[in-house]
Amino acid sequence: MDEIVDLLREANTQVAWGLELPTHEMTVEAEEQILLPLPRDYREFLLTVSDVLVGSLEPAVVADPSAHNYLPEVCATAWSQGVPRSLIAFCQMANGYYCLDPEGEVLLWQDGDLTDESWETIWYWARDVWLES
Repeated sequence: MDEIVDLLREANTQVAWGLELPTHEMTVEAEEQILLPLPRDYREFLLTVSDVLVGSLEPAVVADPSAHNYLPEVCATAWSQGVPRSLIAFCQMANGYYCLDPEGEVLLWQDGDLTDESWETIWYWARDVWLES
């Protein structure tokens, strides 16, 4: 995980307005809003690298409720489009969402259905997908 955090930090795009890391309380508030527990790795991801801007994908944030990619809003939109309610949609893409199952595995929901693509943890997804976007 530390190596992936370092890679993300190195690739981070500096912008004038920047993003902020959330507090633990902000992650709990997001959990309460989506009515699902955040997998442990995802909580750590939010607390350590959700202020990073890399490539073309924008993973959801929990530090700014007014952000277009605020986690509860991303989830609500994804669920309304057919993503199973048991999944946490954490990153929107052109024709689908990257989602977390209750165990923290990342699944790809695309064109109205789950695909065979998956990543064991959000850290592997960050390395294999986000850094390459």
